[in-house]
Amino acid sequence: MSPAIRLIVGLGNPGAEYAGTRHNAGFWFVDTLARRYNAEFRPESKFHGHICRIQVGRGECWLLKPATFMNRSGRSVVTVLNYYRIPLEQMLVIHDELELDSGIIRLKQGGGHAGHNGLRDIMSAIGGRDFWRLRVGISRPTGTSGQQLVNYVLGRPSREQTRTIEDAIAEAGGITADLLSGDFKSASSRLPGVG
Repeated sequence: MSPAIRLIVGLGNPGAEYAGTRHNAGFWFVDTLARRYNAEFRPESKFHGHICRIQVGRGECWLLKPATFMNRSGRSVVTVLNYYRIPLEQMLVIHDELELDSGIIRLKQGGGHAGHNGLRDIMSAIGGRDFWRLRVGISRPTGTSGQQLVNYVLGRPSREQTRTIEDAIAEAGGITADLLSGDFKSASSRLPGVG
């Protein structure tokens, strides 16, 4: 078994104008976990974000939503890691992923940022990349690049795509106990779109 996850970070942009956008898939996920485990986020200025703790069986971990904008996510993350003395390999970051179709969610450890500004800033702030990531597919639209792609990521999905993403997030929430026990093999095998 690997070390258990002690911090789950959902990435997104704060504010009502971004609440339903594809780029906020990480926020969608941790909000779903908080509801599932009867926890409530509270603002914490020293962490530059909103935080709560969930208990799953014998395991527990912190959920964090940085209140900084996406490209400054590292400021919040590094503060929580340092305060609770959490090693990188015990952190999971949840983010939107253009290279996966909507409804697909994948778990991985390490790797680059692939142009994702939230991941880029976290890596810069913490000086490493050996944390876990949960990549929530939002589908890359064909024939888009540059500003069109930015507009797509920061845009709101259709009702159908929203339902697909929300259903996948609800299903993936079932792996939380595996994450908190360090059983990443089991967690990966139970994600939406596997098999």
